[in-house]
Amino acid sequence: MESNDRLAIVIMAAGKGTRLKSQRPKVLHEVGGKSLLAHVIAAASRIVPPSQIFAVIGHQADRVRKAMEAMGVQFVEQTEQRGTGHAVQSAREAIAGYENILVLSGDAPLVQPETIAELWRFHQAEQAAMTLLSANFDIPTGYGRIFRKSPDQPDVVAIVEQKMLTPEQISIREINMGMYAFRTAPLLAHLGKLTTNNPHSELYLTDMAAVLNAAGERVVAVQAGDPAELLGANTIAELVALDATLRNATASRLMAQGVTIFKPETCLIDAGVEVGPDTVIEPFVHLRGKTKIGSDCIIRSYSVIEDCALGNDVLIRQSCVLSASTVADGARIGPFAHLRPGCEIGPDVHIGNFVETKKAKLARGVKAGHLTYLGDAEIGEDTNIGAGTITCNYDGVNKHTTRIGRDAFIGSDSTLVAPVIVGDGAYIGAGSCITKEVPADALAVARGRQVTKDGWAAARRASRKK
Repeated sequence: MESNDRLAIVIMAAGKGTRLKSQRPKVLHEVGGKSLLAHVIAAASRIVPPSQIFAVIGHQADRVRKAMEAMGVQFVEQTEQRGTGHAVQSAREAIAGYENILVLSGDAPLVQPETIAELWRFHQAEQAAMTLLSANFDIPTGYGRIFRKSPDQPDVVAIVEQKMLTPEQISIREINMGMYAFRTAPLLAHLGKLTTNNPHSELYLTDMAAVLNAAGERVVAVQAGDPAELLGANTIAELVALDATLRNATASRLMAQGVTIFKPETCLIDAGVEVGPDTVIEPFVHLRGKTKIGSDCIIRSYSVIEDCALGNDVLIRQSCVLSASTVADGARIGPFAHLRPGCEIGPDVHIGNFVETKKAKLARGVKAGHLTYLGDAEIGEDTNIGAGTITCNYDGVNKHTTRIGRDAFIGSDSTLVAPVIVGDGAYIGAGSCITKEVPADALAVARGRQVTKDGWAAARRASRKK
């Protein structure tokens, strides 16, 4: 990673994306679990520190800035979207102190750090004023074409956009992929020579190839190893295709690392997900965000896990939903369980069907088999939570904590009104409503006394017949 003033990276992220027919900024549309721009920033951050990355934003600039500020990059606002050349002009002051810049497209989420690094390496080796990334496409329609001085030389004369091509030039297959390297001094010296003499009346950065050539500077091209990784998206259908490409690549990577994924085409696995070897993922599973799963786990069908960390030998049964929580080794969850954010599930814990937890800390060996809500609760080792237990954590204004010690037994259909403490080894009788502290090893029963009237029902039925 560069750490000096030799190199900065500029990412074009100002466009509206009109053809998407969406109110959302184009670069904030998501594929593979992250926005288009986040993918590009992540790749660029492997080349230079985020502080040396400048995102040029324009359409809904505040929204884009807010979404990306946690990634640590800097922002340059292009108040009028007048083309890629104008975007670099907007960043003139930001990049003036760097010897070189790379210019990347903010809507190319498949780009790999290795490709960016190769562009930078070739640019230095050729000592060029401008280096562009190219590719040969069988059907190059829609892309600007590259005109070389000779087929066997890297030197480029010009880049001509699709709408500017003559009938004789249409057959050229080498296209411009929209990513560049520049020596900053000649770029800034001649950037003002760009004109709007084109069908869109915009300032095209591609025209810098001809401008720099005319000024006696060297312009070269290097072909991408895999052109597909530089493709962008202009329609929702193209976004979905990119998403499928990313997710297929993620599933393939995980399977190459020893993960079994049955029917991977049915699973939704984000690019940032990590899974240990010998884990089995069944069909129709969603693994989202920054989820990390250990080894020897089983994730059964229809479960959705987002931003969670699971240990080894964890079983997630069918149709569970887990969010922003941790699950330790050997835990058994579900089916139909819901772990809301902030839960810490200890080793060998059993959470059964239709159990919901929220900001709950369950120590080793806790069992909550079914039909239970544990919110803002701290539960000690080996405690048993009976069916239908509820921790009443909200008084209408504030949330309160229920603390249950180790080896306690909470009878079925109990209601624990927080804040309340149940000591180690204590028993709560079934159907109790606990509002006061229960000492260690005590029995607490808090329910109305049963009254039985023999023959009452028969007498009532008889009275109805009269």
